[in-house]
Amino acid sequence: MRELVLLGTASQVPTRLRNHNGYLLRWDDEVILFDPGEGTQRQMLMAGLAVTPIKRICITHFHGDHSLGLPGILQRISLDKVPHPVTVHYPAAGQEFFDRLRHATSYWDNAEIIPSPVSGASTVVETSAGRLTALPLLHSLPTYGYRLDEPGGRRMVPGLLAAHGIAGPLVGELQRAGRIGDVTLEQVSVERPGQSFAFIMDTGLCDNVHELAAGVDMLVIESTFLTEDAEMAAQVGHLTAAQAGAVARDAGVRALVLTHFSQRYQDASRFLDEARGTFDGDIVVGADLGRVPVPPRREATVA
Repeated sequence: MRELVLLGTASQVPTRLRNHNGYLLRWDDEVILFDPGEGTQRQMLMAGLAVTPIKRICITHFHGDHSLGLPGILQRISLDKVPHPVTVHYPAAGQEFFDRLRHATSYWDNAEIIPSPVSGASTVVETSAGRLTALPLLHSLPTYGYRLDEPGGRRMVPGLLAAHGIAGPLVGELQRAGRIGDVTLEQVSVERPGQSFAFIMDTGLCDNVHELAAGVDMLVIESTFLTEDAEMAAQVGHLTAAQAGAVARDAGVRALVLTHFSQRYQDASRFLDEARGTFDGDIVVGADLGRVPVPPRREATVA
C-alpha cells in the first residue's frame, strides 16, 4: 500500500478542525512520519495508526508546529517496544533542539533511535523504498525538504516471454542473469518507472523547491497564504496556493496535496480555486485524518 495519511494540516495556530502538522507516508514496508507537530500521537490514534510500523521520521525544521509532537512519538515508540531501529532525519543546525525534544521528559527509553542529521547543499540516504534526498529551503531558520525516489525496474511481458519460449523457472533465471541463450531481458520486458514523492514545508520560492518537485507522482507542499497576502508570505518565507500550483505545473507533478493553512482563512475552497488557476492536474486540499493514495504507477507501453 502506498498512501499519505494527513494527521494535521494547520500552520502555526491550530483550529477546531485542523491540528498542527503531521503526515504519515505508507510506502510498502517503509513507513515515514513527516513533521510530527503537537498532538500527532493522538491524531494517529484517531486515524487508526500505530507507531510500530514507523521506520523513520523526517523533520523539516524546528518550529513548534512541525516538531513539538516528536517527544510523544519517541516515548510511544519506547512504550510499545518497537523492535526495529527508527531513524530520525533533521537539520543538523538544529541539533540542540533535537537533543531537547529527544529527552524532553523522563521515561523508560528502551527504543533504538538513530539520529541522522541532514546538512549542506544535499543529503542522500538509501532506504528500502529508494533514495531519500534532503535539500535546503528558504525560511527563517534552517529548513530542508525531502524527496523519495524509487529505483526503476522492468516488467515482464507474458506475450513476449511466450514468443521467445521462456516459461516457468526460466523466467526467474532470466531476471537474475539478464540473458538466457540469445534471449535478453530487454527483449521480453518493458521499463517499469519508479515512483516518487516530495515533501516541502515552510519556504519561499527557491531553486530547490522546483528540484524537489520535479516530475514527482505526489507533491505535498505548504500553501499557507492566499495571493491577497502574497507580500506577507514572501516576508515570512511561505508560499501561496497559487505559487504551489505553479510549482506543480512547472515540475510536471501528477498529484498535488496542499496543506499548512493559515487560520486567518475560513473557507478552504479558496485554496483549491487559487491552485486550480495555475495547475490543472489532480489537487487535494488537505483535511485532518484524510488519506490520499499515491497515483498508480506509470507503465511503459509495449513496442
